[in-house]
Amino acid sequence: MYELSTSSVSKKQLILEIRGKAKIQCDLKRHLSPKTVGIIMRSLPLEGHAHQLGNSIFYFETNIDSGIERSRSEFKKGDVAFLPSTGSICFFINDIASGKTMTPIGQLGENIDALKDVKSGDVFCIYEDAA
Repeated sequence: MYELSTSSVSKKQLILEIRGKAKIQCDLKRHLSPKTVGIIMRSLPLEGHAHQLGNSIFYFETNIDSGIERSRSEFKKGDVAFLPSTGSICFFINDIASGKTMTPIGQLGENIDALKDVKSGDVFCIYEDAA
């Protein structure tokens, strides 16, 4: 009999920290975009200044260079995506049909509304959950 591990090869549990404010569980899902998720996982930890795009997207820029993979332009609240044109990791706080196509990479856990308190100059940090 095999035991299934909670830390799966296809899903990586990370923490998105809004430095000094909140921590949100963030799952990267390899089956959504294997190449992009692999590059991000090898680049952890990542951090950058928080930016807001409209009322629905928070993001931070990275040095990650990965082309578009399994592109989508519609996302739901809690989705996490990669925007290849700027190397940004994007977090959605509302459902949106974006003008930009992005690579879907994962999902935020509970406490998504903590993102609504993000201010310009706040720092996002994403890293592996050590627990």
